[in-house]
Amino acid sequence: MKKSCIAMLLAGGQGSRLYALTSNVAKPNIPFGGKYRIIDFPLSNCANSGIDTVGVLTQYKPLRLNSYIGSGMPWDLDSNEGGVYVLPPYMGAGEKGSWFKGTANAIYQNMEFIEMYDPDHVLILSGDHVYKMDYADMLREHIEKDAACTIAVLQVSMEEATRFGIMNVGKDGYINEFEEKPEQPKSDLASMGIYIFNWKKLKKYLIEDENTPGSSNDFGKNIIPNMLNAGEKLWPYRFQGYWRDVGTIISLWDANMDMLSPKLIDLYNENWPIRGRSPIRPPQWIGPNAAVEHSIITEGCEVEGKVSNSVLSNSVVVGAGAEVNYSILMPGAEIGPGAVVEYAIIGENAKIQAGAHVGSEPDGSEDWGVATVGPGVSIAPGAAVAAGAMIYESVEG
Repeated sequence: MKKSCIAMLLAGGQGSRLYALTSNVAKPNIPFGGKYRIIDFPLSNCANSGIDTVGVLTQYKPLRLNSYIGSGMPWDLDSNEGGVYVLPPYMGAGEKGSWFKGTANAIYQNMEFIEMYDPDHVLILSGDHVYKMDYADMLREHIEKDAACTIAVLQVSMEEATRFGIMNVGKDGYINEFEEKPEQPKSDLASMGIYIFNWKKLKKYLIEDENTPGSSNDFGKNIIPNMLNAGEKLWPYRFQGYWRDVGTIISLWDANMDMLSPKLIDLYNENWPIRGRSPIRPPQWIGPNAAVEHSIITEGCEVEGKVSNSVLSNSVVVGAGAEVNYSILMPGAEIGPGAVVEYAIIGENAKIQAGAHVGSEPDGSEDWGVATVGPGVSIAPGAAVAAGAMIYESVEG
């Protein structure tokens, strides 16, 4: 079952910076954009790029993510000669089991899976990014440049560069230095955390790293610097397009708001579909006194109030007289009559009861933020949830 390239998708992160939203689910399984889960984007990119073998490395709260991925059929990744495989940490006979210690260790623990396909190249992906990319273009450039590793990079402003791993390049165009969140960046090429490796080269560095005491077993901290120090050829693949790391509350909110502008990320291109496991729900219903403006309303929604500049996932209910502004409502959320939700994220199956008020408009203060109500949480009638609040448990009054 020789393959030219297979993908390994890192989807085991806890997503601690999403707080209540990931208390019971892994970050890649978070609902996104009304109709999707975050992991739908890299899985769809693989299928659209012709990469038919994908190992999904799970770890934190894997049950619902495993169930969502299933056989991979929604993404056309259920072929007999490839497919999608869920790969959790495991323990062999006589071994001490452990969670993945880092991104590199996660791949190291699954070398046996990779060797089954004897690939020439391995694509390493993250499960918490929203973007559309043709990995086949990146692979062609990787082969043309005879690179040991090709790293996808995005051009950012020099101010933003201090928040990223920055790739500096020499006159020959190859990467000659990697800086992690530099105070004085020399370049504006930020790593996207997407890599293509020559498999034989990567295998060698993974084994060496695993046998190095004190290593963080991480691609950015260990593998990439070690390859640079050894004089390996590392090439930057310059990506031009929409890309978001949705690992924080504000970035998740921002990216969902971006879904309201097709000019930022086109979800209507039939040649590059983003697929997902969509539930079967009845059509949306908009009541006679409802008002909907510049919003995404998906299947099964019932809207009797006012909704503007918001993203409503399936089976959301907005009661009569309720107002929803600049907010993200995840599947099954209910907004009671007369309630107000603004600049907020409401988790799956959460209930904002009649007359409650969640969030507020930006006021320029340092403590302002997007109000977040966790999955299954109930906010009592008439209760108020301040801007930036993070609600893990039901509020009774």
